[in-house]
Amino acid sequence: MCLLVAVVVGLWLVSEGRDLPCMLIVSMWPRLPEAEAACSFAMLAWCVDDQDILGQKRSAALLSTMVEEKKLVIQVSDWLRVYDDGSVDRTWAGPPEFTFLLQPVPSHEQFIEGVATRDVIIDKTSGQRVRIYLPERKPEDTKETKLPVLLHFHGGGFCFCEADWYMYYYIYSKIARAANVIVVSVYLRQAPEHRLPAQIDDGFNSLLWLRSVAQAESYEPWLNDHADLNRVFLIGDSSGGNIVHEVAARAGHADLGQFKLSGGILIQPGFVRETRSKSELEQPQSSFFNVDMADKLFSLSIPVGSNKDHPITCPMGSLAPPLDGLKLPPMLVFVGGVDVFLDTEMEYYEAMKKANQDVQLLTIPGVGHAFYLAADMDPRIAVPIASLVSGIVEFVKTH
Repeated sequence: MCLLVAVVVGLWLVSEGRDLPCMLIVSMWPRLPEAEAACSFAMLAWCVDDQDILGQKRSAALLSTMVEEKKLVIQVSDWLRVYDDGSVDRTWAGPPEFTFLLQPVPSHEQFIEGVATRDVIIDKTSGQRVRIYLPERKPEDTKETKLPVLLHFHGGGFCFCEADWYMYYYIYSKIARAANVIVVSVYLRQAPEHRLPAQIDDGFNSLLWLRSVAQAESYEPWLNDHADLNRVFLIGDSSGGNIVHEVAARAGHADLGQFKLSGGILIQPGFVRETRSKSELEQPQSSFFNVDMADKLFSLSIPVGSNKDHPITCPMGSLAPPLDGLKLPPMLVFVGGVDVFLDTEMEYYEAMKKANQDVQLLTIPGVGHAFYLAADMDPRIAVPIASLVSGIVEFVKTH
């Protein structure tokens, strides 16, 4: 309200032919609430429209300044828009029937459909958070039963998605129940505001936090009471799969004491290279996910001056550390039969085998990239999702 009063006073001064208040009004405009700005704009228009006060040219220049809009620099399908002032709009602009998938699900510490959730700040300095999914005890569980932990990194091309979106709540609640595991899903920083390796840093910091809980340096009741922190797995989908590889590689070279990783699960990882693969050229595209969209996301997230051959996006390439020199845990790679990244995902799998790494492959026929995030919208993906979940369950049981 104070800003509105100031603007009104400034308008009176404008009517007296004084220029300085005119500039003050322009500078204060972005700080006004929408309703007050609209009111002030109407009053200003009334004032400046009078040629006897400011003159026609001056009126037009002032109004042009007031309504000047920021310019769109890059649009990534329906997912996000980047403007010339550096701001990013991540409001979903696609079909409204998909909007619910992107809605945040509030945490609930009571069990709903067999799962409880809570959000935890793991670093008070940075404010980094995780969401914990705790499955309800099964009849065969005892008070002494401790559950494996899946440390999850979400996808979104390093640029969008949140750990609390319904699409992730749906699939990771399902995995927590089916595998009888605790899922710890990391809220990741996003590009272009935070380019790589920021997301890798977030992933590794969350792993260090788990280690601090395991070593009684930190306390988290759900983990202390229910988690087997000797059985920690990394899991990530799409670009989150890239984070799995990078965090596992860092962990292999770090001094984590007795804290070890039991495995890594990469679900349709976002591995690419600068030269187009055959699957990128030939597999079906959609507005939900396509090659042009992927290119734009990588251009916004890869370090400035690098391209898609960067080690984070192409860990099997010549610029990446040799795979046979990495100390990696057993890895499971999921690929989709019609995924645009199928060929480069297979290149990663073959390179891992050649490097004598412990790696398994599970192919799910007939599915494209990120099929599991459509929740229960399409009954045709029920069987592929069941295959994905059962593959995760089996991998966790055997490692």
